[in-house]
Amino acid sequence: MTNIRPDTHSTRWIWIAAIWCAGALFDASQTILTMHAMGARGAWLSPFVIEFVCWLPWALATPFIVELARRQPIVRGAIVKAAIAHLVAFAIVSTVAEAWSAMLQVIFNPWHHKSPPIFIDTWYALLSDQILTFVIAYALILTVTYVVDSREKVQRQMSETARLNGELSRAQLAALRSQMDPHFMFNTLNSIVGLVRDQRNDAAIGMIVGLSEFLRRASEDSHRAQVTLTEEIEYLQRYIDIQKVRFGDRLRVSLNIPVELGDAQVPSLLLQPLVENAIKHGVSKRIAGGEIRVAGARCDDTLRLTVYNDGPWVREDLDATSGGVGLGNLRTRLQILHGDRSDLLLRPADTGGVEVVVTLPFLEA
Repeated sequence: MTNIRPDTHSTRWIWIAAIWCAGALFDASQTILTMHAMGARGAWLSPFVIEFVCWLPWALATPFIVELARRQPIVRGAIVKAAIAHLVAFAIVSTVAEAWSAMLQVIFNPWHHKSPPIFIDTWYALLSDQILTFVIAYALILTVTYVVDSREKVQRQMSETARLNGELSRAQLAALRSQMDPHFMFNTLNSIVGLVRDQRNDAAIGMIVGLSEFLRRASEDSHRAQVTLTEEIEYLQRYIDIQKVRFGDRLRVSLNIPVELGDAQVPSLLLQPLVENAIKHGVSKRIAGGEIRVAGARCDDTLRLTVYNDGPWVREDLDATSGGVGLGNLRTRLQILHGDRSDLLLRPADTGGVEVVVTLPFLEA
């Protein structure tokens, strides 16, 4: 059941009263001007008021005509039924309106006839005179009603579509986010297994503790599609601490994120999979390890994040990285959140090594 707020009814009545007052004012003024143009020199106030209030029945009947228009729309398959209903309504409103006008003429005799006007003759003469005007008035009410209703229907459909799209986007983001958690866990658990096999028990325990802390923090924000860049850096730092237990001095990471970018909104778990790929395809394959640099910069309304590693540009590894869970998941999330305003590019760095560049709109939390 649709609930119509009281202020909606008030606004509707205000508009109806304003429109009919304007129409009645125009009709009454036109009548008085015509009377003076024809040389009549009588008092004009009484005829003006009578002509003005003659439209009162139409103003009062308008809400009922609007409701009838909505209940009996003139559409294919119901034209005859709707036409009959509207013809009956038109006949009733016209009859009552001219009866009201004739009664005013009889009571006040605004045109100062020598013999008092007879009600039935006055009613018939007025109805014959005004029938075309009444047809136009009724048609205008129907037209305005259908135009306004069509516009409101389109707006409701657009609003509903936007709401459904928003819910779909949130569901997709939640599904993608849930995909990242087990992906991260499996990789980290495999690293722990490797440490246990190498009998590095203290390192394995430290990695388990770090994993527990990371997952606890991530689960607290699992419902959020976006976090601040400061929070994302905190997630990343916890992940780096876990990986340093495994790689030790072989893993060198530097973070260069200006403080003023801390409030920028970014997709949750944006940087961690990029650093994970850099470790997997760069650092872990070199005995000496390698360096990873994470940087951020703002250019006008755009946020640019770069993850660089000094590993070699190997086509096989890059193909595997591009088609893996991490980058594919991140590209999809960026597309859902920002569409064509975001981009993720994997390319060889000018100074050697490989870099991933993420571009997205700069939006502060």
